[in-house]
Amino acid sequence: MKVLDEKALAKGGFGGIVGVGQGSAHAPRLVSLSYKPAKAKHHLALVGKGMTFDSGGLDIKPANNMANMKSDMAGAAAVAGAVLAIAELGLPIQVTGWLGLAENMPSGTAQRASDVVTMRNGMTVEILNTDAEGRMVLGDAMCAAGEEGPDTIVDIATLTGAQVVALGHEVAAVMGNDDDFRTRVCSAGDDMGEDLWPMPLPPAYRKALDTEVADIAHKAGPAGGMLTAGMFLKEFVPEVGGDRIPWAHVDIAGPSFNEQAPRGVAPKGGTGFGVATLVRLAEVLSAD
Repeated sequence: MKVLDEKALAKGGFGGIVGVGQGSAHAPRLVSLSYKPAKAKHHLALVGKGMTFDSGGLDIKPANNMANMKSDMAGAAAVAGAVLAIAELGLPIQVTGWLGLAENMPSGTAQRASDVVTMRNGMTVEILNTDAEGRMVLGDAMCAAGEEGPDTIVDIATLTGAQVVALGHEVAAVMGNDDDFRTRVCSAGDDMGEDLWPMPLPPAYRKALDTEVADIAHKAGPAGGMLTAGMFLKEFVPEVGGDRIPWAHVDIAGPSFNEQAPRGVAPKGGTGFGVATLVRLAEVLSAD
C-alpha cells in the first residue's frame, strides 16, 4: 500500500484532489493497493471515489440531502473490498486499486465556483459547482492509475443524481470508451446478480463541457448529466501507444446505499454494490 498525503499531492500536480479537499480540516489522500501474483498476464486498475463526507462545499447541499453523504465513499470502499477479495482468492491477475479520498467541506479555504484547477495530466478545469467534486478526484486518480500502464481501467463512483433519476436505486450505469469492455463489465454484474445497464457517451455531448477560461468545464447543464459526467472522465483516460486504455465508468449513486428495508443480499444502509462485479471481472480477465 502507498499513500500520497496533501504535500505529495500538491507536489505531484494533483490539483483536482487537492482542490476538493482544501476546505476540510482533514487533508485529502490518494491511496494505492496492489496485488501482483508472479504469473499475471493482465493488469486491471480499479479507481474509486472516496468522499469521506460530501457537504457540497460552498455550493452546499440542502439539509435533507446531506445526512446520507457519509455513503459518498462507496466507490473507494468497493475498490478496496474487491482488491482484498481478489488477493484472498489468489486470482492470477495483477490488480491495482486507487482510492481518491477527500472531505468536501465549506470554509474560508474551500474551493470556489469559478476556480480554474490544473489536473495531474496538465489539463485545466473550470469549477462551476463545488458539489460536483467526485469527478475531480476521479480524474486525478485515473491519471495516476494510467501511469502504471494497465491493460484496462474501471472507475466506480457515487457520481451523479442523474443516475438515480434514470435508473433508480437498484441498477447501476456503465459507460466507457470501448463497447466490448463495457459489455464485459455488465456481464460480470449479471453473473453476480448485480444489475448494471450500458449507457452511451455521445461525442456530441462533449461540447457541453466547453469553456472560454480552461481546457474543459467540469460539468454541464442538467440535461444528460450522467452522460456528460462520463464524458468529463473520459478526458482523463491515458493513452498507450496512441490508443486510449480500455475503460469503463460505473455510476453507483443509486444502488450504493439502501434507505429502505433489506432486499436480497443488500442490507439497509451501505450495500457494498460493485464488489462482486469487480471480482468477477478480474476472474474473467485472468482467464483470457
